[in-house]
Amino acid sequence: MTGAAPLDGVQLAILNKRLEGVCLKMANTLYRTGRSGVLNSARDFSCVLVTASNQLLNVSDSLPIHVLRGADMMAAAMQEFHPVLRRGDAFLHNSPYHGGSHSADHTYLVPVVDDDGIHRFTMVAKAHQADCGNSVPTTYHGAARDVYNEGALIFPAVRIQSDYKDNLDIIRMCEMRIRVPEQWWGDYLAALGAARIGEREILALGAEVGWDVLDRYAEQWFDYSEQLMISSIRRLPGGKTTTYSRHDPFPGAEDGIDIKTEVEIRPEDGIIEVDLRDNPDCLPCGLNLSQACAESAVLLGIFNSIPEEVPTNAGSLRRVKIHLRENCVVGIPSHPTSCSVATTNVADCVGNSVSRAIAQLGDGYGMASTGSIIPPSIGVISGSSERTGGAYVNQIFLGWGGGAAGPNVDAWVTIGHIGVAGGAYLDSIELDEMRFPMYVTGRHFIADSGGVGRTRGGEAFFCEFGPTEGDMEIGYVSDGNEHAPEGVRGGGFGACANQFRRDPNGGLHQLDACAQAVIPEGHTMVSYSCGGGGYGPPFERAAEKVAHDVREKWVSVEAAKEVYGVVVSAAGVIDAAATGKLRAGSDG
Repeated sequence: MTGAAPLDGVQLAILNKRLEGVCLKMANTLYRTGRSGVLNSARDFSCVLVTASNQLLNVSDSLPIHVLRGADMMAAAMQEFHPVLRRGDAFLHNSPYHGGSHSADHTYLVPVVDDDGIHRFTMVAKAHQADCGNSVPTTYHGAARDVYNEGALIFPAVRIQSDYKDNLDIIRMCEMRIRVPEQWWGDYLAALGAARIGEREILALGAEVGWDVLDRYAEQWFDYSEQLMISSIRRLPGGKTTTYSRHDPFPGAEDGIDIKTEVEIRPEDGIIEVDLRDNPDCLPCGLNLSQACAESAVLLGIFNSIPEEVPTNAGSLRRVKIHLRENCVVGIPSHPTSCSVATTNVADCVGNSVSRAIAQLGDGYGMASTGSIIPPSIGVISGSSERTGGAYVNQIFLGWGGGAAGPNVDAWVTIGHIGVAGGAYLDSIELDEMRFPMYVTGRHFIADSGGVGRTRGGEAFFCEFGPTEGDMEIGYVSDGNEHAPEGVRGGGFGACANQFRRDPNGGLHQLDACAQAVIPEGHTMVSYSCGGGGYGPPFERAAEKVAHDVREKWVSVEAAKEVYGVVVSAAGVIDAAATGKLRAGSDG
């Protein structure tokens, strides 16, 4: 409001926490009421707040790959396609060509319209779907040649409610196409309910404090966040560097995909600039990134690497310049390019490249690479069973590891991948076995599988499971089978992924890295996820830390000696004399 007094720091802090609380209420609603395991166990969703001018304001407790960019772009598409917004409207959006991530992320947009009919904010609830109508029962159709082969229903900000009443035409379309319509309907109610709770809370807050106050808050919060971002960038080492990542060979990308990332940090200007234009054109597979995921992946690498905690909103994003090009695998796709796997595989390559680039510019900054995904242990299971009353489709989250080592701390072993940043949870074995005709024979981390270094990368993960009733189909798109996650500044590689079918006699049969694998009853799926990269020379790791690693069974006695130069017993007792001699010899 022109001429109005600025809010003081206390007012800013209070309003920030109240708006965070709104997003947390939305998230709690989705978590508690979602019908699919993807939502009520794994927590694969995000709830955010966007201004009427389509600027990202609050992303509390969300998955970064979902929302760092994209929520703002989807809100803009909603306004472009529907210039007149009314209270009671709601829109379904999952188009990767209009700000969406990938087609499996159904997003519900609810404009907050005040009593005078003025659009004030947009509530965004994004919920990953176990089934979105793909031509095969998976949310990640890696082998899809294009969006037609992918088969998913695409909704570019389609009005799903008017005056708080459902558009039954759209509902019927989804129920006819999606293999588990009752599950989808429950998730629809959960996500839309979450957005409506956000609407209710913002309307109440606007009535309490005044819309002009909330507008001033947003402007000042953006400016404050920008200044924090400038301060953080000025603490980074300046320079320009180029990093490369490689995705394994894949259907539609038989030679693999080489990703080039150019990063320039200009501390004096408070600017980070990232250029992804010198990369391959879009490919005839589902690995292409949407624009939202390409930009979010860059921002993931940056926010993981800056030395201060900075709010993630439109203000801090002003200091990051991202260069993309159209028809690029890490750029701006056009219809009918498939972006079915846009949130994970190649996005991880980009985010990891940015983190490693910053690490290259100076010790004490950046990160190594997180482990590649999607192994079968977090694949999409499907089949038919009496227990479920017919067809079942759900993404399981039974196991992943492979967090990236940071400059001063070991990896977060269950981070999942760079895109979820630890925000998605692992499934309970018992709950999965209750819900689906399956059993899990075992899961555990694997010793010596994390990248070695001054700080350790996260360990790889083993999981074995199979059906108890009929055949089970498992859809997955596993990267890292050939190209292991990289360490930085002398840190080692994480272990590679792999996957097998075990027959009733115990024989192991190699499976493709991208597949809709059928596991017959009596057989099991054996899944190995990647380890994460290490940071810094392993001989710089404190001997007592290595001994602790041995005691905790992260590192073997043999690896402690051969890799870290620490002679230690199985009980974790250091032989100081032998260790000193070994490390001194290495220095010489």
